[in-house]
Amino acid sequence: MILPTFEYTRARSVEHALDLLRGGDGRNGSLGEGHTDIGRDSTRLLAGGQSLLPMMKLRLAAPEALIDIGDLRELRYIRREGDTIAIGAGMRYCDLLTSDVIRQSVPLIARATAHIGDAQVRYRGTIGGSLAHADPAADLPVAALALDANIVIHGGNGERVVAAADFFVDYFSTAIGDDEMLTEVRIKTTGSEKCSFERFSQRSNEWSIVAVAVAGTRIALAGMGPTPLRAEAAQYVLESGGDFAAAAELAAHGTNPIGDGHAEPDYRRHLARVLTRRALERAHHQ
Repeated sequence: MILPTFEYTRARSVEHALDLLRGGDGRNGSLGEGHTDIGRDSTRLLAGGQSLLPMMKLRLAAPEALIDIGDLRELRYIRREGDTIAIGAGMRYCDLLTSDVIRQSVPLIARATAHIGDAQVRYRGTIGGSLAHADPAADLPVAALALDANIVIHGGNGERVVAAADFFVDYFSTAIGDDEMLTEVRIKTTGSEKCSFERFSQRSNEWSIVAVAVAGTRIALAGMGPTPLRAEAAQYVLESGGDFAAAAELAAHGTNPIGDGHAEPDYRRHLARVLTRRALERAHHQ
């Protein structure tokens, strides 16, 4: 399908992008479930475009203006800062997969990224774009939640840091304000911590129906609600000395998965239990 008409501006810097957001009628926010006109009369940031452009083609998003931040080199870095890994929002999936720092210090990010799309998608898509898009079935948001990542957001009032648990608000909705942008992801190093990533999809390069990210005793689920969710009951079992089977049985407790053309709620709950047990066993028996 042909894209709707829009104004296009290539940002020269983060500050230039923020100036453009402040100067427009920006609703930099996110799409709501079931609406076809959300995003109209708005300004949106464009990074890799692997999520936003398809939604524009389907008329699920119709921003009047796009601000392209895909070429901002100041957003492309991976740095070790003490016991924290700082990842610029513009780092592409392929960069995450080839980074020795990521593989050694936060391997769960690399494992989740390896499941995303195909080579073309991985060459263009970015970690910041994935987190800001906030698809509840996406792989990197659930990994960020399991890792207790901190999300750095810049706006007119400077920098603020939001925990991943507070960052995802609803379907395709985050804590990013209208005149703000995500600039960095900070994750404590987990090199010695056991981790695993499991997902189930109809085809390997499609969105997951359910995905499970495990980092130590932390368990996060994708596809089980409007945002990535922590499997708190399952975590409690592990932290109390329970075994993997007992923890996995409670993986879907407190979740509210939807039914759609891919899976009914009960099947998603079944997948959550199966994938959680598999992820725990693989994480701790590697």
